[in-house]
Amino acid sequence: MNNELLEALTILEKEKNISKETLLDAIRQSLIQACKNNWKTEADNVVVNIDPDTCEYEVYAQKTVVEEVEDELAQISLTKAKLIDSRYELGDIVRVDIKSKEFGRIATQNAKNVILQKIREEERKVLYNEYYEKEHDVVTGVVQRYFGRNISINLGRADATLASEEQIRGESYRPNQRIKVYVLEVKDTPKGPRIQVSRTHPELVKRLFEEEVTEVHDGTVEIRSIAREAGSRTKIAVWSNNPDVDPVGACVGLNGSRVNAVVDELNGEKIDIINWDENPALLIENALSPAKVITVLADPDEKTAKVVVPDYQLSLAIGREGQNARLAARLTGFKIDIKNETQARESGDLLEYEEDYYEDEYYDEDGYYADDEYAEDSTYDESEDYGEDGVYDDSNAFAGEGNEE
Repeated sequence: MNNELLEALTILEKEKNISKETLLDAIRQSLIQACKNNWKTEADNVVVNIDPDTCEYEVYAQKTVVEEVEDELAQISLTKAKLIDSRYELGDIVRVDIKSKEFGRIATQNAKNVILQKIREEERKVLYNEYYEKEHDVVTGVVQRYFGRNISINLGRADATLASEEQIRGESYRPNQRIKVYVLEVKDTPKGPRIQVSRTHPELVKRLFEEEVTEVHDGTVEIRSIAREAGSRTKIAVWSNNPDVDPVGACVGLNGSRVNAVVDELNGEKIDIINWDENPALLIENALSPAKVITVLADPDEKTAKVVVPDYQLSLAIGREGQNARLAARLTGFKIDIKNETQARESGDLLEYEEDYYEDEYYDEDGYYADDEYAEDSTYDESEDYGEDGVYDDSNAFAGEGNEE
């Protein structure tokens, strides 16, 4: 019987990841409870010893020697004590063995329930601890089913909930599809751990880069800031602790292999990677990429910045529905006011240019911005790139040909 018990405990330890010591303690407590139920007493003088190597056990009660017995489980008469050992006197403690096989059916059933309850509690605790360690990390799960607008995700030994607000808009999920999710929160409940996961959290992007980019994983490259509109675009600012390592290049990878792996996992979400800079003006200029910037006037105390861009770059700097400017503001933590050169001149925000912005490679002799591809074409009409509503249309920009009269 003891060999069978030892084998059963070994199997439970492997399958449920519950230590043998915990299981033995459950058996010990169940036997104590069975004694109390069998004799219908709350006496706490029952002792159970179990050998963890052989599972041999003994159950006995520590009884006090008295003249007149009032509680049979806690007391023993002097006469009976003398029969055990003639040296016992009044007030001594006598060890009396208890035969657990003599317990009634109800007491035995209760002992069984105590053991099962302890196993369930320990299993729940083990699961909670396992997934609590994964909180704020990325895990791979399998889509199971929809319940309402939420989705049940199987994470292996436990199920998680992907709430509707944590799902990427426009993204569809199929049963048995494997997806990576960010563990938002793990709570301990009587029914087991309750796990909330997300596909929209900005940290999901960071964790995915940690998996794909060795330099990010080992700390050589740091992701200092992230701004994300899930399913559409993400901007991340990176910094290298090693001057010989290009942080942007490390994240992009050879032929874009690393960033494309992250993009594929996010189903085509665009990702802009920029250099972090301690200078707020330079950081804001980088954050507004791919738009070119003439000047940035940043106020670190007020967390505001005024940005001037070339006239034809205004719509690019703002982005579709203001997305580029909005993400740049979140990334930098600055409230950014963007104006084109003409607006800045009229409002007086641009009183003078730095001398290097007037070099021939940037401006023609009339003061108009001209990049290398059309700098020599003095007949280029910038207004051709704007519609009647003033929105920039790049269909003619940098054309070079077809602009000559």
